[in-house]
Amino acid sequence: MRYARGRQELIGTYVVDIVAMIFAMPIALFPLLAERWSGATAAGWLYSSMAIGSLAVTLFSGWSSRVERHGAAVIAAATLWGVAIVALGFAPNLPIAVACLAVAGGADMVSGMFRQTIWNQTIPSELRGRLSGLEMMSYMTGPLLGNARAGYLATRFDARLSIVSGGVLCVLGVVLCIPLLPAFFRYRSAPSPTAVDSD
Repeated sequence: MRYARGRQELIGTYVVDIVAMIFAMPIALFPLLAERWSGATAAGWLYSSMAIGSLAVTLFSGWSSRVERHGAAVIAAATLWGVAIVALGFAPNLPIAVACLAVAGGADMVSGMFRQTIWNQTIPSELRGRLSGLEMMSYMTGPLLGNARAGYLATRFDARLSIVSGGVLCVLGVVLCIPLLPAFFRYRSAPSPTAVDSD
């Protein structure tokens, strides 16, 4: 905890992930959305759509090696996640909803890739396991709390308000990390040994 508190680039990865998951996790509302369209078939597409986006990003992730500003990449990806969730709230049919969720899943994968890279580059080997525990806390609690938030608002109001408000709050929270955690936003990839040797 003392090490993490002193490193904005680490705090930023945790905060962005928690904000994105708590405010913009829509999975609890998939059964409700599926009722609007084709029932079980729609539910199957909704539950698998984020994985489709994640898989696509993974298969075509070669471009990520050319990105140096990893902190900014995490911010951009988490912002895109929030925007895609807002779009999901206004989706008029199943194909558009699936497309929105696929974009969200791809953005989440991009965020995860660069967050993992930041951890690998900044965490000493002797602290890696303990700091992985902190990451697991955000990974395990954020989506569950986000689903609880989404379900509560959908019950009190409606699904669209729950989804759209969550996406908007996600975008605002992530963008707020730029002035609050400037070292995280400015974080650049550490030079590779090959680059060092060539100098």
